[in-house]
Amino acid sequence: MEVIEVVFGVSFSTLFLYLSLLLVFALIFSLVMIRITTLDKVPEIKRFESEKSYKDPNKNNATYFFPFMEEEGSVDLSIVVPAYNEEERMPIMLDETLDYVKSKKRSNPSFTYEIIIVDDGSKDRTTQVGLQYVKKYGIGHIRVLTLAKNKGKGGAVRLGVLSSRGRKILMVDADGATKFADLDKLDKALTDIQKTKNTKLVIIAGSRAHLQEEAVAHRSFFRNFLMYGFHFLVWFLCVKGVKDTQCGFKLFTRKAAFLTFTALHVERWAFDVELLYIAQRLNIHIAEVGVNWQEIDGSKMIPVWSWLQMGRDLLLIRLRYLLGAWKIEPVNLKSQ
Repeated sequence: MEVIEVVFGVSFSTLFLYLSLLLVFALIFSLVMIRITTLDKVPEIKRFESEKSYKDPNKNNATYFFPFMEEEGSVDLSIVVPAYNEEERMPIMLDETLDYVKSKKRSNPSFTYEIIIVDDGSKDRTTQVGLQYVKKYGIGHIRVLTLAKNKGKGGAVRLGVLSSRGRKILMVDADGATKFADLDKLDKALTDIQKTKNTKLVIIAGSRAHLQEEAVAHRSFFRNFLMYGFHFLVWFLCVKGVKDTQCGFKLFTRKAAFLTFTALHVERWAFDVELLYIAQRLNIHIAEVGVNWQEIDGSKMIPVWSWLQMGRDLLLIRLRYLLGAWKIEPVNLKSQ
């Protein structure tokens, strides 16, 4: 014992504590490294057989195959709606959406659209409600993609996007929190960037940043602390220059959507951050446009534990790309 104190200058108990902490840290670091380096560098996009087709209730539920990763779009706008247990709120959102697209078609008869409802493994009648709209408007305008099991919002949006036909693709939440008419502002911003930059790589993100002051006043101190902490981590680790990464109202050119979603690994709460991180790495033009947003009764507030999970995911996103465990590689859509 005395020799240890002479050589190391600390007591045996103190040295033992230091070595124990070092061992624990080394163990945790090793586990993290194993977790980081054993993942697919480029995500493999898998579908169950049932997820490859959709039903037509007007023809005795005849099934047809979704297009998958088609390089060229065949309709003007695809609207991808991820939905989990949304049988009650989704009809309000769909009615508002359909009023908008029907009005747009009246003023521009050549305008074409589709709505893809992605039922993310719901336990309620979300799929059945969606099929009622299919029956009324037809499979040319509305299709229901029912996932065999819950993937998370990111996974649901990705499969919806990759099964879409739009030259422009909009992701929008099923709760109707964002006013659908704000799409006009996003569309104008996208068109302006395409003209001035002469590019097909554009993402326009709806933003609630202008509403933040009012929201802060109504939240608890703890939730505000988590929110500011999350925003700091987003800025510090992954995405700079975007004030609101989490708004579920984003408009993509087809090429931008396919390049980002085919490279996406994260399928749950933090998927928006990785998506925008990928976009910035690929030099895709990103712009934010303020949208009208209101909290809807029954909205799925992010639980406290999910905020912590998101913080962990942000750190892992940065580490995995930094260490080369994840890669962003251009996708050859024709080879898929």
